[in-house]
Order: sequence, then C-alpha cells, then structure tokens
Amino acid sequence: MSATCDFTLAELMIVAASEAWRGNGEVIASGLGVIPRLGASLAKLTHSPELLMTDSEAFLVEEPIPLGPRGDYEPRYSGYMSFERVFECVWGGRRHAMIGPTQIDRWGQTNLSCVGDYQKPKTAILGVRGLPGNSINHLNSFFVPSHNTRVFVSDEVDMVSGVGFKADRWPEGARRDLMDIRWIVSDLCVLDFDGPDRAVQVRSLHPGVTFEQVQQNTGFPLLKSAQLHETVHPTPEQLALIRRLDPHDYRATAIKGNPPGIRTA
Repeated sequence: MSATCDFTLAELMIVAASEAWRGNGEVIASGLGVIPRLGASLAKLTHSPELLMTDSEAFLVEEPIPLGPRGDYEPRYSGYMSFERVFECVWGGRRHAMIGPTQIDRWGQTNLSCVGDYQKPKTAILGVRGLPGNSINHLNSFFVPSHNTRVFVSDEVDMVSGVGFKADRWPEGARRDLMDIRWIVSDLCVLDFDGPDRAVQVRSLHPGVTFEQVQQNTGFPLLKSAQLHETVHPTPEQLALIRRLDPHDYRATAIKGNPPGIRTA
C-alpha cells in the first residue's frame, strides 16, 4: 500500500460502506446521508450491479443519481418504483438500509428519538419514524460520523427506536429471522455483530487507529474479529467513481474537518 495520503477519511468510509452491500442480491440499497448514499451507489457501480436503486422520487435507476444539482445530467430510468412497491420490498425483507442512529447499544438496538428520560428528555430528536418496521423486517447497517461513548452507550439506549438482538425485548413467538444487522461504519473502524451471541466485534481499523482507541471511545466491551485488518484503501478507480457521483464534493462536509484518510500521530 502506498503511504501517500491521497484520499480523505470520508472517501475511505464510502468505500468501506459500499462493502456492506456486497453479496446482498437484488434488494433495494438505501443509504441515508451523504456517505451511506455514496457507498450504496459505489456498490452498484462496482461489485454488486444487481442492487436495486431509486432516484429517491418514483423510479428505479440503473446508474445511481449524482448528489446535488443535476445540471444537464439525464437519469437512466429502468422502471416505476412507487411508494407502494417500496413498502412491498420493505415488508418482504428485500431492502438493506444504512442509517445514522443517535445511540447504539451492545445489542444493536438503536435510538432516533430522544436523549434522556422519555417523559422529560434532554434532547428530542426525530421520533421513531419508520425504524420499528424497517429494523424488524429487513437488513440494516449503521453509519457513525463521530465514534464516541455518547453514541455507543454503556447500557441500553435511552429509547429503543429500532430492534436489536436483546432477547428479552422480543415477545414470545415473534419472528426474528427477518431481522439482521450487517455492519457499523464509523470514523474509527468497521464493526459487526458476528461475535459469540451476536457480540460486537471490530472487523477493520482505519489507517492509524488502534483497537485500544476504538475501545476507549465505546461504552461497552468490544471483541477483535479473527480477521481483523486495516480498512482497505480506496483505489484510483473507486475515487474516480466517487468524484463522479459527488461532483459538488458534499463528502468534504460529512466528517468534521474533512480529515485525511491516513491518520498520523
């Protein structure tokens, strides 16, 4: 690997996020936010062309729509995708969304709603939105732009907006086979829930980040994946695609300060 820092942390995270959709098959790939959306788009243009992608309005597109003003860009539509059809895919498990929760706990439960006591919160946020149904019916991943103990909380999240692997939260007889969580992509590392009893483990560390640094910024114990490695650097081909997908450089504002992809001491 080249030691030259010729990519940003945001670009590294876009490439890492794209891998969450590898091998998913023909499902709707939904990335909520700049980095997740670019990650899903990159996945479709490279390793997973079978992914379904919408124009965020009413149509399927074979080529992901670039972010921002389109100018003279003409989308390549391939079919109609009404909200009714989107919901059919959601309820049928044919969607993989990458979302940005306010809090995540060791069981993969997520909070979009409030920080503090529900009756008298310190901060009121979005509400649960569609997360209860989405989290119980189809695959999800998470994006965290600032990895710290306020996000990765030491106990249960303040309000469970999205379901996780905590067994006593599930009513007896409820189907759990449609629900799964793939990856968490943060500004420090990539994590998964593939440890014993679905424990959270670090699968890759971003360049210049140590496992100890990740653990210090996480409120619960982490495991090391048996395949722990450094997060793969973007290739020139991937960077060219990212720049085409984000011609207005919105990714530069996605991570505070737009730091380089390779950290130095």
